[in-house]
Amino acid sequence: MGGDVGPAVTVAAAVSFAARETEVEFLLVGKESVVKEELRKLGALNHPRLQIIHAGETVEMDDTVEVALRRKKDSSMRVALNQVKEGAAQACVSAGNTGALMAVSRYVLKTMHGVDRPAICSILPNQKKLPTYMLDLGANVNCEPLHLHQFAIMGSALVSALENKPRPSVGLLNVGEEDIKGNDVVKKTAELLRADHERGLLNFYGNVEGHDIFQGTTDIVVCDGFVGNVTLKAAEGMGRFVKSTLTEAFKSSPLNMLGALLARGALKSISRTMNPSNYNGGSLLGLRGIVIKSHGSADKYSYEWAIRRAFDAAKNDVLARITSSLAELMPAPAPTLAETAAEFNEADSLHLENHKIA
Repeated sequence: MGGDVGPAVTVAAAVSFAARETEVEFLLVGKESVVKEELRKLGALNHPRLQIIHAGETVEMDDTVEVALRRKKDSSMRVALNQVKEGAAQACVSAGNTGALMAVSRYVLKTMHGVDRPAICSILPNQKKLPTYMLDLGANVNCEPLHLHQFAIMGSALVSALENKPRPSVGLLNVGEEDIKGNDVVKKTAELLRADHERGLLNFYGNVEGHDIFQGTTDIVVCDGFVGNVTLKAAEGMGRFVKSTLTEAFKSSPLNMLGALLARGALKSISRTMNPSNYNGGSLLGLRGIVIKSHGSADKYSYEWAIRRAFDAAKNDVLARITSSLAELMPAPAPTLAETAAEFNEADSLHLENHKIA
């Protein structure tokens, strides 16, 4: 039910994806009458792999987190996430309110062991024709070094699982490559990542700048959600600007139109590479379940890409692989006072017993 358009996009994308992927099954969560009407328009009302799960409420794009979490317990967002929690679904895809989706996901699914805050991770194109994974893209505006450190670990685990890279490179987004540049949060995060690199836990490249994202300098770029979201929206806007500028220029004269015809293959390749729709769908990393966030403005084609991300993650058992990687990479939590006291008492008792034997 979420997004700028709602079921007219999400249901149509599900029907289209189901026609191409025979292994997929959909639970379409929302107001039953509305979803049925969309399926009827598409001639898919009796599709064997499309099931409707009724939810009486909808989280609006301007709803606060409190409203989504405490007042709308029968929202399509909440009901969909419960399907994942209960094992009825292997993944959830939503184009709804980002803040609400993060909060409700965290409440329903809980975070993985050792993770304080989930982060949104998505991919951007680069000159090496490989994906650059970037996080956080908007879930956490204010971050401490501990959080950025965890984002790097989660990103490394994801890329290792999806790209079969045992040691993906990690870059920390900064205003310069030099260690002396940046704010205190970035500097302290760099210290944590360098320590991990020295221990062989992470492949930390160092500080990277904005242009490194599209050069493919590192496999992963880590930043806080404020910087990440601004960067993502700017990149998407630039992609659309370049496309519209080229289209306008080629249509400006008969000679230019002839040039466009001759370069049609190259232009299509450029369009595919720079089309933001091809990169829709961010993973909410750190949760005990697969949740994919689509842009609210996604059209049918773009929303299908978000579904693709969820389908591939579920099919490749990415969640289990990330959990395993996190268990190896995530620092052990500091012992509580009670645990420390118990350990001291046990050691003291052992010392006395050994002394009597001696």
